Amino acid sequence: MSYYSHGAGSSQASAGNPGRHRGGRRTIHRLAHNEPVNDHRLRDFAPLLTPEGRALLDEVRGTDPAGELAVATRLRREHPAELVSAALGQARLRQRAAAKFGAQDAERMFFTPNGVEQSTRTSVAAHRAHRFRDLGVTSVADLCCGIGGDAIALARAGIRVLAVDRDPLTAAVARANAEALGLGDLIEVREADVTEVDTSGYDAVFVDPARRGGRGRIFDPEAYSPPLSWAVDTALKAPRAALKIAPGIPHEAVPAEAEAEWISDGGDVKEAVLWFGTEPGRVRATLLPGPRTLPGRGLPDPEVRPVGRFLYEPDGAVIRAHLVAEVAEELDGGLLDETIAYVTADTLRPTPYARAYEITDRLPFNVKKLKALLREREIGVLTVKKRGSAVEPEELRRKVLPKPHGRNTATVFLTRVAGAPTMLIGHPAD
Repeated sequence: MSYYSHGAGSSQASAGNPGRHRGGRRTIHRLAHNEPVNDHRLRDFAPLLTPEGRALLDEVRGTDPAGELAVATRLRREHPAELVSAALGQARLRQRAAAKFGAQDAERMFFTPNGVEQSTRTSVAAHRAHRFRDLGVTSVADLCCGIGGDAIALARAGIRVLAVDRDPLTAAVARANAEALGLGDLIEVREADVTEVDTSGYDAVFVDPARRGGRGRIFDPEAYSPPLSWAVDTALKAPRAALKIAPGIPHEAVPAEAEAEWISDGGDVKEAVLWFGTEPGRVRATLLPGPRTLPGRGLPDPEVRPVGRFLYEPDGAVIRAHLVAEVAEELDGGLLDETIAYVTADTLRPTPYARAYEITDRLPFNVKKLKALLREREIGVLTVKKRGSAVEPEELRRKVLPKPHGRNTATVFLTRVAGAPTMLIGHPAD
């Protein structure tokens, strides 16, 4: 079934770095920054760990970007200009990192620009660490550790960690983070090429390959650094293993020996994980917070049925994991269209795996009719969602609600019903 490939969008308004070849053998590197290793980056970072640097970090904490120039001018009278710049840069990164790590941890940790962007969100890393622990794992080799987000979660779960990264600055930041959070006794940080690390003394291996290169996001798993094939070979040699991959990986690319888990947090799909040493061939969707996990049961595709009173929008992890059939069975529902991942049903059955909407109107796609209906209903706040439609939600919203002033709200779904472009109007039912 092809409905899993259709993207969804909504809007609302109211009143690669490939490995080098050396000696004919491919050597894989994880670079936390997509640039050659520059010693000056490490030289700029090291002074932040001195008493003067730490005191300066405390002083610039929470600096408003608008007042940064004035703060820098004042501090440079008493501190080296390079140190002031580094401290202010770190303060900005900490502010950005708070969304992933929480303000309490972010204010004590150290970051690089790519480290903030590419590191695992704490809630997701904690879920994975707890699963490792529940599997009986007591030690993990974290290959391509970045700034240490996953290593921190593993250590907090009571697991001993070897954290490895080739980039000197990244390794130094990971080491500083372990110490800053009081986890230095559980986390050993090693600056090394991950392909040359002996992991035989560890219960499990975790690999988070770099999925960005000089030109942006990398979609080919073999262009990851290290490539997915190397990571799979490494995983198969370990008693347990987990490989973090992009959630868009085709199901046919999942090795037969792996269990595949798609994870969302707050409704946003964050990643997919290939687990080894667990349940080969199993597929699951995990929703955070919770966690709530929906295992696959190999159900056939849901049948297409007429539009019912309720429309259910499955969580993105459910769609990525190809588990819409499991949700449809739970809801005693079917599909609006064989290519669209919307489930329709006659009754309201709360489920964590899909959001329910009560449908009040069904119209063929027609902008004028939709505009008239919204005016009649005094709609002032409109959410537009789409699946299987080429229309941009924000563009449609501007056309049908150019001057929002009504007191009511509505949601319109741009989709297909039995192949026909259709607009479904309703509101959240939960």
